[in-house]
Amino acid sequence: MTRRSCPCGLPQAYEACCGRFHSAAAAAPTAEALMRSRYCAFVKGDAGYLLRTWHPRTRPGTLELDPGTRWTGLEILGTGDGSAFHSTGTVEFRASYRGGSLHERSGFERVDGAWVYVAGEFLA
Repeated sequence: MTRRSCPCGLPQAYEACCGRFHSAAAAAPTAEALMRSRYCAFVKGDAGYLLRTWHPRTRPGTLELDPGTRWTGLEILGTGDGSAFHSTGTVEFRASYRGGSLHERSGFERVDGAWVYVAGEFLA
């Protein structure tokens, strides 16, 4: 049996990569790791994880995911801060789906020591 790499694009198996964040066995150590795990949550349809990792200030009350969207890949285009030594960070990425792609620069902050998504800016 062969193990597929994590949907976030890193070579580890899902369980050893984003799966450990989704199950709350570990917390994402960087803004990029959180962004990758959030992309993976979109792939897996895990709205609960997306809401849990959204800043309380900007988090919607509910989140409806389109079950027809087929995410096909993630490309990290750049990062700013977002390491263990920072309290804020940004990640620019392109997320591809069947029929198109989404180019965004996302902002992240630490809340009680954990990285959370604040908001994103769509880019052309």
